[in-house]
Amino acid sequence: MTKPIAVITGASRGIGAAIAQKLAQDGFHVFINYTSNEAKAAEVQAAIVSSGGTAELCRFDVSQSAQVDEQFQLIQKNAGPISVLVNNAGITCDGLILRMKDEDLRKTLAIDLEGAIYCTRAALKQMVRAKQGSIIQISSVVGEMGNAGQSAYAAAKAGLIGFSKSIAREIGSRHIRVNVVTPGFITTDMTEVLTAEQKEAILRTIPLGLFGNPEDVANLVAFLASPASGYITGQVIGINGGQYM
Repeated sequence: MTKPIAVITGASRGIGAAIAQKLAQDGFHVFINYTSNEAKAAEVQAAIVSSGGTAELCRFDVSQSAQVDEQFQLIQKNAGPISVLVNNAGITCDGLILRMKDEDLRKTLAIDLEGAIYCTRAALKQMVRAKQGSIIQISSVVGEMGNAGQSAYAAAKAGLIGFSKSIAREIGSRHIRVNVVTPGFITTDMTEVLTAEQKEAILRTIPLGLFGNPEDVANLVAFLASPASGYITGQVIGINGGQYM
């Protein structure tokens, strides 16, 4: 039996890597997208294979629409139509708005928002023909509540929410679902740069009193990718320990 295909962008580390491993465990043939760090992506692939799953590396820059279209067409040709797309790739260029550089703004929007739009459009060309599919956008609690010093990132992640709700309305009749996950403070390599004082200050804002981990997000994504969530679309689901309600 042919396995369903799942594509996870930005899957060489952190949340993306955890999602790739979880979906592979659930029976998907996973495409691990990365832009530059092939060694890390290969580690994720090796972990999946050693656990009995199947995965392939897929290098492309989500902010380049031509690359996205080319790679998605190759995936369909060589492996089959995409059943699940997880738009996880993202960056943040933090800084106060009065000091924001145009290049940082453009780069953040290009990867975090435009990249997700390009990938969604490319995947939908396959899903519409198949009349099935699940698209899961990884946004952020910052896109819901805002955060000083992260206005560009917040704009991109909030834009992803509005985009997803619109697409969910457009293609719902084709039995394609689009949902958004908004993680709060999740412990990854990116968050380890914070000082102990910064972490403690964030912890005080979380009612559950603890930080999340990538596997928490992966479990929610796996549910949204499965038939068990077949009547859920156009929703924004927070996973933040109660930091934002």
